[in-house]
Amino acid sequence: MLNRGLDKQELLRVVDSVANEKSIDKELILSSMESAIQKAAYNKFGFDNEIEAKINRENGSIKIHKVLQIVEKVNDPVREVSLEKANSISKENKDLKVGDKIYEELPQIDFGRIAAQSAKQVISQRVREAEKSRQYDDFIEKKGQIISGIVKRTEYGNVIVDLGRAEGIIRKEELIQREILKNGDRVKAYCYDVKKDVRGHQIFLSRAHPQFLARLFFQEVPEIYEGVIEIKAVARDPGSRAKICVNSKDSSLDPVGACVGMRGSRVQTVVNELQGEKIDIIKWTEDLPTLVSESLSPAEIQKVLIDEQNKRIDVILSEENLSKAIGRRGQNVRLASQLINYEIDILTEKEDSERRQAEFKERTQNLINSLEVDETLGQLLVSENFQSTEEVAQSKIEDISKIEGIEEQTAKELISRAKEYLEKEKIEIAKKLKELGVEEALINLPGMTQGMLVVLGDQNIKKLKDFAELASDELIGGVDEIKGKKIKINGYLEDFALSKEEADNLIMSARKIVFKD
Repeated sequence: MLNRGLDKQELLRVVDSVANEKSIDKELILSSMESAIQKAAYNKFGFDNEIEAKINRENGSIKIHKVLQIVEKVNDPVREVSLEKANSISKENKDLKVGDKIYEELPQIDFGRIAAQSAKQVISQRVREAEKSRQYDDFIEKKGQIISGIVKRTEYGNVIVDLGRAEGIIRKEELIQREILKNGDRVKAYCYDVKKDVRGHQIFLSRAHPQFLARLFFQEVPEIYEGVIEIKAVARDPGSRAKICVNSKDSSLDPVGACVGMRGSRVQTVVNELQGEKIDIIKWTEDLPTLVSESLSPAEIQKVLIDEQNKRIDVILSEENLSKAIGRRGQNVRLASQLINYEIDILTEKEDSERRQAEFKERTQNLINSLEVDETLGQLLVSENFQSTEEVAQSKIEDISKIEGIEEQTAKELISRAKEYLEKEKIEIAKKLKELGVEEALINLPGMTQGMLVVLGDQNIKKLKDFAELASDELIGGVDEIKGKKIKINGYLEDFALSKEEADNLIMSARKIVFKD
């Protein structure tokens, strides 16, 4: 293609053809050719020269020039030229001066076999790079959307999908359970990631992703596409069951009915695409107990107890509704938990009663031990919402003496005993911290309690620097989402009921001290 014998106009036609075929900029191909010609020229005329190669965009003619700098005194005759000689070389330009550049035309070169091959490699490489870049730009825009393609082959359980100008991969774990895709099958999948790689780009597809379900409803329900209905949350057990929570911005429009469609036509289309996956469509509400009840349908809920700080919910129901709420292998409660982003515990009335009795007994026993009182007085205090020794110690005499059966002198004695017990406990904990080797700087950190310090010391977090390097989730616990499934993460200080804000403040206080320099 680069040989002298090639027709000039034919060169431009070849460029146009390649540009159209590969869907890349014609200018990039021409500049790649110029680079290839320039490389060949350096091989012929020497690398000491400064050489430029230009292809005329109008007629396809190729010109090779040696670039010379005009100087007063020539030190490098290969790259420099005097003003006098420059005027003799460039006779048409009479306004030359020191500092200008002139372009001395070099003879046309006839590409040998090796040079031509080298030039071809340069052009091919540039074209491939441009094609990869274009494909990446095309597919990065499709991230978060459904892509359709044809199954090309299967490799170690992973499905390779032909997307036209590129290939996508559906990994084994991103397929719907028990789904078998054969070569030549047309398949839809959710594009959850596009990555650049030295060998090209990688397009990652999924049919198990929760957003695949959401995007299918986006395609099938015009109200969702138009933004009238909003998908609030999605939870899936791919191939088995799913829950989707929807909300309507128009109070006159039923979001559940719109998603179901006439005679179930809309939801059935989605179900068919998901290989028969059962879908529960739930109407969104700000009232969390109602949302929990709807999420656990068909079970009938009697009572919902919410712990917002720890993101936990206790659901109380009758024995006959227990299996319905839990579902097969815990599926129903697991999906409901993922949907509302709370940890859900299912309890029967009997279990709830037993748990409350156990908690009451434990708190009573703690007060009996710490205050040295009888069972009756301990039960009386717990019944009046005195849950711990700390609460007794921090109370006023009148707060306790107003309880029927407790005189002012008794109240005073109870507070005194509570304070004495806590002081003794404080001394014992201080001794334990010393044995553990907990650093003084960590002990003195504002907001840190002795109980927290003991737990941290047992976990080998003994220095302020170690604590400063933690994240708040490591302290209070949390929920992590892996492949659409929420996994509980235990925190070191989870039992101390710290809020995320309190955990963040503790860590930031430590970091200000450790990293102050």
